[in-house]
Amino acid sequence: MHADVQNLFIRIQMLSYAHQNDLTVRDIQPVLEERGYRVGEREVKQELENLTQENFLTPHDDMFSITGAGIDELQEIQSMLGVLYKDVVKKPTRTNTRVSS
Repeated sequence: MHADVQNLFIRIQMLSYAHQNDLTVRDIQPVLEERGYRVGEREVKQELENLTQENFLTPHDDMFSITGAGIDELQEIQSMLGVLYKDVVKKPTRTNTRVSS
């Protein structure tokens, strides 16, 4: 998987996890690895910092909590993922029609 796509998926996983529980690097890294992401502690910290700078997470001590803006973003992502799922995973059988550009 391309690094940019993986980072996007990791960010979504982090927001989803933070919506249910406060998270730490030590908590989220094994969760990400269980889901098949190859990610080091430095990368996890960087993504948490990015989400914090975007006001989607807020830090306190070594933990991170989701913000109201983070919840709004997650809800928008969930909606778009539903559409993407239908387009990509539940895609109808291919026909010979072309999409024009």
